[in-house]
Amino acid sequence: MIKKGLLKSFDSETYLAAVQIEGSLSVWLENIPTSRAIPASEMTSGRSVAVLLHDAGNPSDCVVVAVWS
Repeated sequence: MIKKGLLKSFDSETYLAAVQIEGSLSVWLENIPTSRAIPASEMTSGRSVAVLLHDAGNPSDCVVVAVWS
C-alpha cells in the first residue's frame, strides 16, 4: 500500500526520514528508510513523499520511495 506523507526531517548520512502520514495529525513515523535513488538535496522538510507500507499492520515496515513539491 502506498500512502502520501509530509516529510518532517531527513538524515542524509543514514538515509532515514521522519514522516507524518496524510490524515494522521499526531503520529509521525520515524527512522523510515529512504530510497537511495532520491538525491539527499531533494529531501527537505515540508515536501510531500510517497511511503510504501509493506505490512499495513506494521507501520515501521515501510520505505520512502518518492518526493515532490
